[in-house]
Amino acid sequence: MHRLPRDEFPYVGGLQKKLKLLKLSQKILALIPARMGSSRFPGKPMAQILGKPMIGHVYERVARCPLVTETAVATCDRAIHDYILSIRGKAVMTSDAHERASDRCAEALLKIEKQEGHKFDIVVMVQGDEPMVHPDMIREALEPMIADPTVLVVNLLGKIRNDEEFEDRNCIKVVCDLQGNALYFSREPIPTRHRQEGGAHSKQICIIPFRRDFLLEYTRLKPTPLEVAESVDMMRILEHGLKVRMVRTKHETQSVDIPADLKKIEKRIIKNTN
Repeated sequence: MHRLPRDEFPYVGGLQKKLKLLKLSQKILALIPARMGSSRFPGKPMAQILGKPMIGHVYERVARCPLVTETAVATCDRAIHDYILSIRGKAVMTSDAHERASDRCAEALLKIEKQEGHKFDIVVMVQGDEPMVHPDMIREALEPMIADPTVLVVNLLGKIRNDEEFEDRNCIKVVCDLQGNALYFSREPIPTRHRQEGGAHSKQICIIPFRRDFLLEYTRLKPTPLEVAESVDMMRILEHGLKVRMVRTKHETQSVDIPADLKKIEKRIIKNTN
C-alpha cells in the first residue's frame, strides 16, 4: 500500500501563528464533488489507482490536512456515496441536476450544516479527480484568506510543463493581473501560442477555498456566457465583476481527465513514496 509521507507542514514565522489561530477560531469544511457521469471518462471517481478507487485517494489525502475541521464527498451517485461510507468517511447525496461543482458543494454545505447544527466559515472545494493532492496544498490555498479578509475565493496555480499540456483542452489555462488575481480561464492556449520565458503559462489546480457566504452567493449569481463556453466555474465570478485570487503551489500534481492518465498517476505516486 502506498501512503502519503507524513512530512511536516512548512509553516513559517507569523503565518504559522495565524494558521494555528485559524484552526482554533474558524470551522473549515473540505468538500470533494464527484459524479460518475463525466463525459470524457464515465465512472472516473471509482476508477482504480493502485488497487483503490480514485475518490478514496482524494478523500484520505484531503482529510489529513490539520486545518480542515471536516471532510466530505458531495455526490449524486449512490456508488460513490456508499464507497465513502464503507471507508468510514462522510458523504452527502446531492441533486443530479448541477452543471457546476461549486453549485453541488453549496447544496452539500447546507445539508451538512443542517445535520450538524452549526455553520462553517470556509469551504474548500477539492475536485474528485485530483488523486495526487497533498494536504499542504490546502494550507497554500488558505494563505491569501488569512492575509486579506477581503479575499472571497482562491484557486491554486500550477506550472504548465510542456507544449502538449498547453494545447490540451482538459488543462484549464489561467492568466493573472499583477496583483495575482485571475483575468481569464480558458481551455484554449492562453496568453499566446508562442511560449514565453519566465513561466508565463499557468494552469488552474482545482483546490478552491470559498468564504462560506460567498459560496452561497455564487449559486445565486446567474450563469454567464463565458462560464458556459469554457465550462469553468470561476468564469461566473469574473463575468460578474468579482475577483478570484490565484496562488502558486510548490507541489507537483496531475489530475485524471482520461483513462490513460491513471497509469501516469500510478507511476508518480510510486515514485513519490519510494
